[in-house]
Amino acid sequence: MRAAVVTEFGTPPVCRDFADPRPRTEDEIVVDVVAAGLHPRVRSQAKGEHYTGRGELPLVPGIDGVGRGPDGTLRYFVLPDTSLGSMAERTVVDTGRSVMLPADADPIAVAAGMNPAMSAWIALRRRIEFTAGRDVLVLGATGNAGRLAVQVAKHLGAGRVIAAGRDPEKLADVHADDTLTFDELGKAADVDVVLDYVWGPPTTDALRTIVTERADRGRPLTWVEIGSVAGPAIELPSAALRAARLQLVGSGQGSVPTRDIVAELQTLVTEIGRFRIDARPVPLQDVETAWRDTGTAQRVVVTP
Repeated sequence: MRAAVVTEFGTPPVCRDFADPRPRTEDEIVVDVVAAGLHPRVRSQAKGEHYTGRGELPLVPGIDGVGRGPDGTLRYFVLPDTSLGSMAERTVVDTGRSVMLPADADPIAVAAGMNPAMSAWIALRRRIEFTAGRDVLVLGATGNAGRLAVQVAKHLGAGRVIAAGRDPEKLADVHADDTLTFDELGKAADVDVVLDYVWGPPTTDALRTIVTERADRGRPLTWVEIGSVAGPAIELPSAALRAARLQLVGSGQGSVPTRDIVAELQTLVTEIGRFRIDARPVPLQDVETAWRDTGTAQRVVVTP
């Protein structure tokens, strides 16, 4: 079969021949891949930088996708940590980590949107106790995951959803109740939940500002670290933890059990069509060129 293959960490995959996959247990099936999203998580996997990586080469990247099973049904699937990912003509899927798609589902939109939408969906439904009416700030709201986080938070009943980012022009296209640049975060000091896709120095500054300027520092503030596009570490002043009722948590593989993530797939896959998703399908043979195009705001979807 043909697949996108990484032979050296940090280099783009190249479309070439690869061994056909074979199921190893009775719960596994081989599916014909219809669409696989090129997510930041997939780029991290191919660089050998993700914390769940196994360091195996050659590597077919891809962590989820839409595939057609032997019975002809379309499934959205999430793969375990494996060197045989979804960016191939075929891959092996554990049926317990997949759900059948509704008849009217768009495979491209599902492959593009499920992973980024899941980050906020899982954080709000499984990582913290979130109730309707709470105000949410999304740090890094101009990326694909951040844009969907705004929509997910509103869909799950948030009171006000505030989108924060660096670029005012990009923020203007985010459908939040309010938009702020990072220099204006004092205006969002009284939110209840922060979904942080940024981390690094911007989060250090944001924490100081929001904790310092809260009108009621006894009001609970839950800060959920989801992504780290601005850096892997922050400087956390001890006063930030003492001077306000701050809870700092992370949301991702490990902090949320796989069984909890899988349990949310069916609900989210039926709701994903409600969200605005900007996807660009790319043939598998063009994966190397698409991989190098990091300037697009669209979510690239590889179509074998």
